[in-house]
Amino acid sequence: MKLIDLPGLNTKRIKALSESGIHSILDLLNFFPRRYIDRTTVSPIQSLSGSGEETTVVGRIKKIQQKGYGRKKRLEVIIQDNTAALKGVWFKGGHYIRKQFSEDQLVAFFGKAKQYGRYLSMAHPEVDTLGDESEVENLQQIVPIYPGNKSFSKTYINSKLIHRWQQMILKHESPPEFLPDGILKEHQLPVRHKAYRMIHLPASESDYKMAFKRFKFEELFLFELSVAKMKHEVIEKQQGHLFADLGNYTRRFFNEELPFELTEGQASALSDIKQDVRSGKQMNRLIQGDVGSGKTVVAIGAILMALDNGFQAAFMAPTEILAEQHFRTLSEFLDPLDITIRLLVGKQKNSLRTDILTDIEGGACNVVVGTHAVIQQEVSFHRLGLAVIDEQHRFGVRQRAEILTKGSHPHVLVMSATPIPRSLAMTLYSDLDISVIKGLPGGRKPVRTAVRTQKKHQAIYNFMEQELADGGQAYVVYPLVEESEKMDLKDATAGYEKLKNRFADFNVGLIHGQMKSEEKDAVMQQFVANQIQVLVSTTVIEVGVDVPNASIMIVEHAERFGLSQLHQLRGRIGRGQRQSYCILVHGQKVSKEGRFRLRKMSETNDGFEIAEADLKLRGPGDFLGTKQSGLPEFEVADIIEDQWILEQAKSAAWQLMAEDPDLARPNHRELKKVFVPYYKERSRFYGMG
Repeated sequence: MKLIDLPGLNTKRIKALSESGIHSILDLLNFFPRRYIDRTTVSPIQSLSGSGEETTVVGRIKKIQQKGYGRKKRLEVIIQDNTAALKGVWFKGGHYIRKQFSEDQLVAFFGKAKQYGRYLSMAHPEVDTLGDESEVENLQQIVPIYPGNKSFSKTYINSKLIHRWQQMILKHESPPEFLPDGILKEHQLPVRHKAYRMIHLPASESDYKMAFKRFKFEELFLFELSVAKMKHEVIEKQQGHLFADLGNYTRRFFNEELPFELTEGQASALSDIKQDVRSGKQMNRLIQGDVGSGKTVVAIGAILMALDNGFQAAFMAPTEILAEQHFRTLSEFLDPLDITIRLLVGKQKNSLRTDILTDIEGGACNVVVGTHAVIQQEVSFHRLGLAVIDEQHRFGVRQRAEILTKGSHPHVLVMSATPIPRSLAMTLYSDLDISVIKGLPGGRKPVRTAVRTQKKHQAIYNFMEQELADGGQAYVVYPLVEESEKMDLKDATAGYEKLKNRFADFNVGLIHGQMKSEEKDAVMQQFVANQIQVLVSTTVIEVGVDVPNASIMIVEHAERFGLSQLHQLRGRIGRGQRQSYCILVHGQKVSKEGRFRLRKMSETNDGFEIAEADLKLRGPGDFLGTKQSGLPEFEVADIIEDQWILEQAKSAAWQLMAEDPDLARPNHRELKKVFVPYYKERSRFYGMG
């Protein structure tokens, strides 16, 4: 059967369907209802409360009348069953609707029943005309409501028409099953052709709920199977460099140079890495930890393991500011070990760039730190053994794949200071092993967070003055939104002038996105050196340098910030021994969501809890901030709401891949037909196909 075989399908309607991605009968079957109307219950009119309940009533027409004049003209049709009367009211199109009614006719009205004066009323009810009472059973059904759009409206494609098409298709078509019998039975899923009937022609609410579960499982299963296949093909079969020795660099750094004790989380993550690099297989590990949990020290441990075994290491960051910070941090930590570290970013002069590239290729450079410039074509490594990628979610997925082409399949260590909720980690990082660093390094105190109105500025400044007099430093952050960059810059500049006057005994600095990189660096270095005590800033300090002495942060217009952004900002303080304070200042008008964000920030310092809340508020796409992040766009499944289905699908997919990686068994023949093109598309997206 083809689309053209459906009744009432003309050229304009074919075009409208095509614009919605419907090109075939299977596409139309996969065009699922967005909601359902339950018309299985016919209510006696007298039993209705009139509070707006949605229901079906059946009665004979007692009166048909046009009322009002001009724009206020309306059609009223009064029906009566053996208990009471109800009025159907149409404020538009009454002249045409009137033609379908006649007195004493048996009709069914479906809509929301509300009490107006003497009568219960339904505004613009759906109408079914009935021959006699025996037809009542035929109208008692679950009615699917399909998504609409302008193209559908223009060509008169509505839910009734789509439903009629689905009925016809399901009479003639029976899509083949591709999920193995064992999986269907274990997870109590209906077979495919039955699931389509249950979703388009449901007999009950449980029908369509069970069918949706099946299609969500199917979608998540194919995705997880592709990730399992990718890991099997690219990683499990890939020999990795063997870092057999913990040599002089590693021992000296941890035994003599590191000025603090490792936390339990850091030690555990390093143990995971040590196990990976000694396995003979390529390491692909994510180190996930909250802001300030000490991931950089773990990365340094991995870098030293590579250097001890005669390899080079690369450290990639998403921005030049962050790359420069990591370069300074690594240089400071590794300087006593006589390790050569070079910085490679886009803005460097050609002569310096040539010098750095020569050192990398010749082996004189042990560690290269940089942005995506590290993976550009002209960069050749002497012997790359490890790639560290910071803030992975801010890179495109292809960039993680590209690092594998440098050297001979180096070990990959991915770090994220943005806590990723479990449901996202299961999809975004399914191909990675995960180590989580929880808790703060020894001596650090949790930041205390308070929410205040703008009326409290005087008290806030008095408190800030005490902190500064006691030797602390402060950030004052203003929001920066691209669309209103000039206005926000004006806000920050005005704030800077005001604070210069208020805190005349201290040095006040200003940093914002329109400054040149060298200017920003100079101001940040003055702040680090405590030559500036108050730094007024837009959100460019979100990924700023580490200032252990900074103990107070005031966020102005805090209601404009997202949860994750507020958490990242707060992570700039509390990085030393001092007790630190974050004060979120908001305006008079704060939305319900804004109040929720501010309250959540004051209640917890746990980045994972904040991330879960943020994910629910914003959804996966906005949470990650980029469609290039590698997160698949699911048509039916919702990885937040359907996490339990995701876990079932992942377990089933990875078990099947372990048992039959080539899907060669006879009972996997249909699955292979569906999976091969799906996998080809996914691996192409990851730059592996």
